[in-house]
This record gives sequence, C-alpha cells and structure tokens, in this order.
Amino acid sequence: MTPETEDKPTVTIACIQFEPTIGAVEANLAAIEERVRTAHAKGAQLIVLPELADSGYVFDSAEELAALAQPIPGGRSAEFLCALARELDVYIVSGLAEAADGKFYNSAIFCGPEGYIGTYRKLHLWNRENLFFEKGDLGLPVFDTPLGRIGIAICYDGWFPETFRQLAMKGAELVCVPTNWVPMPEQDPAAEAMSNILHKAAAHSNGIFIACADRVGTERGQPFIGQSLIIDATGWPLAGPADREQEEILYATITPGDVPEKRKISEFNDIFGDRRSDVYG
Repeated sequence: MTPETEDKPTVTIACIQFEPTIGAVEANLAAIEERVRTAHAKGAQLIVLPELADSGYVFDSAEELAALAQPIPGGRSAEFLCALARELDVYIVSGLAEAADGKFYNSAIFCGPEGYIGTYRKLHLWNRENLFFEKGDLGLPVFDTPLGRIGIAICYDGWFPETFRQLAMKGAELVCVPTNWVPMPEQDPAAEAMSNILHKAAAHSNGIFIACADRVGTERGQPFIGQSLIIDATGWPLAGPADREQEEILYATITPGDVPEKRKISEFNDIFGDRRSDVYG
C-alpha cells in the first residue's frame, strides 16, 4: 500500500485538527470518522488524531472520567477505530481515555489494516491530569510496520528531550504526537508556539520525522492553540503550522528510509554519529 520512490517506500500522513466535545463520545467518533474518511480519500495512509479525541479533555471529576474511559483494545472507541482502519486499509494513531484494571491512562491507540497494533500511555502528565490519570507504564514502544518504524508521544511528553532521544535510539523513523496544546505561561500569543519550537528542535536533533495533531476550541474555560504540524527529519516543517482556531487537516508525504541521509548535516557531521556516548552515555 506504499508507493515507492528510489526503492524506498513513501508514506502520506494526515494530521487531523478538530474540536472534540467533552463527554460526547458518540459525536466525537462520528466527527473522527468523517475526517478520517476525508483524509483517506485524499491519499493518507497514516492518520494522526488529537489527544483524548474520543472523550474531550477537561474533566470535572474522576467519576466523569470513569464514565468515559474504556479499555484498549476492546472498548467502544478502540474497536471503532480498529474497524475503520481495517475497512479503509490505513493506519490510525489516536488519543483515547483508557480504563485498565481500575486505573485510568491518557493513552493513544495504534491500529491498522490488521486491526489493533498497540497502546502508548502518556509518561508526563500535564497540570490537572495528575488528579485523574496514572503515569504511563508501557515505556516508549516503537512499532515495526510496512510504513516504517513508528513511535508515539502525547503532548507534554514533547517537553522532554529524552522522549524523542529514546525513541530515536530504539530506531523510530517517525513519531506521531496526539496533543492538546495549551498556551504557555509568559508567552506572547502572537509568537510562534513553544510546542512548535520544541518539536522542530526534536526532529532536527534526532533526525526523525514528527507528526503533531492538535485540537482547537475552548473547553470549560481552557483554550487550545491548534497549530498542528508535520516536521521533516531535518527539523523544517513539511505542513503547517495549522490555524490557531479553525479545524484543518494537514498532509505531507515522507520517506522514512531517508532518515540516515537526513542525519548527515555536513561532509563531516552526522547527528547520531557525532554523539559522544563515551562522555554522556
């Protein structure tokens, strides 16, 4: 399902920026389906959705989250996305509220033509997430797929250089980032988003592609900043940043197999080859 350029598979990515509604799982899944079908019709093979795309983000209570969170796999949202991926012969990464063994995780599902592939649980919890979610306990998995080696991070994970370094060291060529970015303290709202600066730097310093799908809108007083983007392994944007307020779908075609070449930034320099592991591990 991947056309080839110079014997290397290319992958068309879509990042879906939309506005989920808190508590409205069925309506959110319907909105996701419509946008996934649109992306598929435009040639997307890998589709990335925002953080907590099925449930919304700003929970009032643990009881509210408990009523919305579902198992991965096996829950309503997980099975819905797996069925959609199988039908359309695409890969989907989406943030979901996960219930597991009486605990709740801010998670992402990865599914494809074969159905469920794996789960990532957010390692670094932001602000009031600490009241409701457990910290992720599945590490930083990298999934081997026909599209390439794919890792996942969620939102605040991107503030930690270790996230992307660990994924790159494990062989990830592309990292998908479901996110719900919010304004950063003391930042000029007209300036480039800190999130975009951090993820461009991570792509450049690790020589990996990064695809970030944010949400928009204001939920229970919390604004979200949009500006989804897809970043080349050189650190330069391939698509986006998207609008700060409007829903949008970004598209970019990448060649994961180009990662080794893109890490060579001059005749004498290679982002990975120049690492002084004898000094800092």
